[in-house]
Amino acid sequence: MTRSWSRRTFLATTGAASLGAFALGVPLFTGIAHGATEHDTLRAKWRALLLGSGFSPTAEPFKSKLAELGTSASGYRTSMAPATGSLWPDLVFADPEPDTDQDSYGYSGRMAESYYRLQTMAQAYCQQGTGLTGDAALRTAILTGLDHLYARVYNENQARFGNWYSWQIGAPQALLDTCVLMYEHLSATQIANYCRAVDKFVPDSAVATYTGTSTGANRVDLCRVLILRGVVGANSAKIALGRDALSPVFPYVTGGDGLYADGSFIQHTTVPYTGSYGSVLLGGLGMLFAVLAGSTWAVTDPKRQIVFDAVENAWAPFVYNGLIMDNVSGRAISRGISATDPKAVMQSDHLRGHAILASIVLLAEGASATEKARWRGLVKGWIQRDYYSPPLQNPSMNVVSLSRLHAVANDSAVTALAEPTGHRLFPNMARATHRRPGWAASLSMADKRITYYETGNGENLRGWHTGSGMLSWWGSDYANGQYSDAFWPTVDPYRLPGITASRKVLADAAGGDWGASMPDVNWVGGATDGQRASVGQYLRGLQSTLMAKKSWFCLDDAIVCLGAGIKCTDNVNVESTVENRNLGPAGSSGFTVDGTLKPATYPWSETLTGAKWAHIGGHGGYVFPGGATVKALRDSRSGKWSDINRGGSTTALNRKYLTLYVDHGYNPTDASYTYLLMPGATTAQTSARSADTAWLQILANTNDQQGVRVPSLGFTGVNFWFGGTVGALTASAPCSVMITEKSDGTAVICVSDPMRMQTALTLTWNRAVASVTSKPATVTSATTGSQLKLVFGNLSGTAGATQKVTVKLG
Repeated sequence: MTRSWSRRTFLATTGAASLGAFALGVPLFTGIAHGATEHDTLRAKWRALLLGSGFSPTAEPFKSKLAELGTSASGYRTSMAPATGSLWPDLVFADPEPDTDQDSYGYSGRMAESYYRLQTMAQAYCQQGTGLTGDAALRTAILTGLDHLYARVYNENQARFGNWYSWQIGAPQALLDTCVLMYEHLSATQIANYCRAVDKFVPDSAVATYTGTSTGANRVDLCRVLILRGVVGANSAKIALGRDALSPVFPYVTGGDGLYADGSFIQHTTVPYTGSYGSVLLGGLGMLFAVLAGSTWAVTDPKRQIVFDAVENAWAPFVYNGLIMDNVSGRAISRGISATDPKAVMQSDHLRGHAILASIVLLAEGASATEKARWRGLVKGWIQRDYYSPPLQNPSMNVVSLSRLHAVANDSAVTALAEPTGHRLFPNMARATHRRPGWAASLSMADKRITYYETGNGENLRGWHTGSGMLSWWGSDYANGQYSDAFWPTVDPYRLPGITASRKVLADAAGGDWGASMPDVNWVGGATDGQRASVGQYLRGLQSTLMAKKSWFCLDDAIVCLGAGIKCTDNVNVESTVENRNLGPAGSSGFTVDGTLKPATYPWSETLTGAKWAHIGGHGGYVFPGGATVKALRDSRSGKWSDINRGGSTTALNRKYLTLYVDHGYNPTDASYTYLLMPGATTAQTSARSADTAWLQILANTNDQQGVRVPSLGFTGVNFWFGGTVGALTASAPCSVMITEKSDGTAVICVSDPMRMQTALTLTWNRAVASVTSKPATVTSATTGSQLKLVFGNLSGTAGATQKVTVKLG
């Protein structure tokens, strides 16, 4: 099988630089003749987007990157051997049994990969400093390759087989980009031939309706093909069609693929995909906005502002110190090291994040001056803080994207902005982010709209439990490689941090491809005031009888984690994983429990009976209110990328882990857990929090309700799985509630309907309230006095969004 990640990384790594004169590093280009048409102008602009500008080919890192480009192109030229069913011996595209099975996916992928190689060769021909700039033999090889692929596989008489993506996006994008780069060397007949081939596989009907594979990022990719087909073939109607077909991408959606008002981004109907397909959409729109700007076909749809707003509404909440959080990258988390290039790291949370940074810089060129300045400040901050994987040294990023990031990093007029703090709930994709000074965390859940995980194309084969309450977190200047450093192929997939899971053995790709499997649950979501939150998940296990209620109360320096009603009849043990920390190849971090330093040997395990607190050196602390029985394990784990991705490297990797988990035993009937996560806390801070027994009050931790109160913060949070009374709160129906009482005598009451089913809800707070100072339209009645009684109308149409009420306390 061809390396499947090349399809999605292709756009990200062939991103664009700002348009402008090639003052430095002028690519080989003869210019536009006098009397050029508007199509010629667009072609020149696209060429500039592909090759970049404003960088010196003799300065690092560009010098080395250009030399690498030349080396790759030289290798492709040398190994090219046109044959009946291939252009390269290792990329046979002739499918003996053409259909749409996994084998055919491989053949179609190798066809697209052949075009990618030609595009790489064309870049080496056009860029300065590659050692092959203007090389006649390379030019001949490129033209020979284009004609060979047209004659043998990608032409108007060929029937499609394998993966639709290879035919409609992968191959035509690379083909058209190569045509732009080599345009002056192509005959009219060649251009006509290639355009006919593109028309066959990407007809106008490909964007006739906004459905199926023509939505979200895929729609942007298809529009790119149509627009470039129009540019290369001087067909104005194609350009206009591609431009107009972008419009359905812009508006917020309420279901299926696209951007949601709450900042969610979905692709493949059920998969949170901000970090992968979302990156493609962001980068693709940035390039298309730029190439069409100022032309007859400029994108003027006012709803494009939604895309600009999404930079901070959808993407920035998941970017931390330059990485993009894995819980919005779908099956891309399994794309680590390629089987065909074992020396190259193909993707990681950092490398995916860097592509998004470069795309934001490009998109900023079409935004307002205020937006542009702020985004460049955000990007500069992310560049400066990414100590683990410096963006300016990104090995997978080409000169174009690097030039954009270098321009921002070296711009003295840009002030680096700090990481934003606060809490964001994304109920439409069952995700949440909690960002505090010094650390950030993110939750991954699943419900009847959002899949447990996505597998497909032989990728992400063991991501089964990533939606079972996985709690990921990073420090400001530590542990930024936690999920980057071979985490996914070496971690125990049944013990992901934060999850509750049955030890029932699951088959690779269990549940079905493309996010097909979703739990039959409604109550997933929470309430937030933008700084703190109550978040909950009614969990049903994948292909399991497991049921559990899980809650997270996200506070200033800690996250309170509760689990209750845990039951299962799988005839295996059930576990809730408090932590599973990747300690790297050495694994030397100290582990302290109740003041005692535990052994640092591997393997090591111990049942910690009555444990009050634990601490992992260089990471953070864990508090178990009232004491708990927790199992601790130091484990040296080996795995291969090919274990979780069939196109991955077969080289064995080893990482050391320190795992804390609660063993609920065999077929539990009503198990529970309680713990605090304190990212970045010292041993002294962890011990002190454990000793301060009055800091946290557990109001409820049952199958019916879960709630806590932290008096010093004025915080009360309750997840009502069923109506009832918890502490001073009474709810008539299921809901999530979060209250913050402030020192100025006011309070904020946040309420949501995660189930999206309540047509009426009454919430009573047994607390004296003088007046209600603000309330949403969903509140139909508010009674104050010795207690506050809020009556909500129909909440079923609020999509789980928080309803915020402010009051003056009595």
